[in-house]
Amino acid sequence: MPLNARSISVSVAVICFFGIAVINWINGLSSFACCKRALAAAIIMYIVTSLAVKVINAILINAMINSQMNQQKEAANDSGN
Repeated sequence: MPLNARSISVSVAVICFFGIAVINWINGLSSFACCKRALAAAIIMYIVTSLAVKVINAILINAMINSQMNQQKEAANDSGN
């Protein structure tokens, strides 16, 4: 079953946003600078996470297809004997 890319990406982006905002705030940056940097980091993390989940889904689906094909080949070889 494929992973839901959007919900995972949004969760990671939100966590990243607040994490970066807190780190910038602790370092003494203004609220606007914290927000800009955190927003940029959240957007980048959303894109990266979305692509990573899509790659993982492709690998998992390919493995499932290969497994099913191998099972069908084994069943055909067993019934042919």
